[in-house]
Amino acid sequence: MNIRPAATAALTLTALLTLVGCAGTAGSSGGDMPGMNHGDSTSSSAPTAEANEADITFASMMIPHHTQAVEMSDTILAKDGVDPRVIELAEQIKAAQQPEIEQLQGWLEDWNASAAEMDGMDHGDGMMTEDDMQALEESTGTDASRLFLEQMIQHHQGAIDMAQDEVDNGQNPDAVELAETIIATQTAEITTMEEILATL
Repeated sequence: MNIRPAATAALTLTALLTLVGCAGTAGSSGGDMPGMNHGDSTSSSAPTAEANEADITFASMMIPHHTQAVEMSDTILAKDGVDPRVIELAEQIKAAQQPEIEQLQGWLEDWNASAAEMDGMDHGDGMMTEDDMQALEESTGTDASRLFLEQMIQHHQGAIDMAQDEVDNGQNPDAVELAETIIATQTAEITTMEEILATL
């Protein structure tokens, strides 16, 4: 009489183990146990499952933000009479941020998401307005150097805030790592820009 319940229990246990095993190999445990998939070697092949809303927002908004920083750098690099330290800094910013744009674009493609429109971002993100960009375009010499630094400090502060949101709320380890890099790099660049500004 006791064989049937025992067999039923064994079958139930086997079914549960099978379901748990499938969930583990698919890397689809969801948000119930954050961080549990990081050790799963198969998880890196499924970026969509690893990206949450914060990751997508970070990548989506950082692309137009970086794009404007590159545009600002190109503007100052095209001018004569600019402080050599500012030229070096603009080249450094462009060299760092252009590859990051491409990396972020690749992630969004993997996540089946799209970048934000630059027009949809505001001054609170550190973004320059059209008037700001025009003022930089029309400036010359020391005034151009000073304006570029003042604008880029504000721009970097916006990027740092966005990156901190990703560190605090993001799920994708690569995206969080990039955000940490942006915070460290751009904080250091702000210090450099403030030092240059004090001597202009």
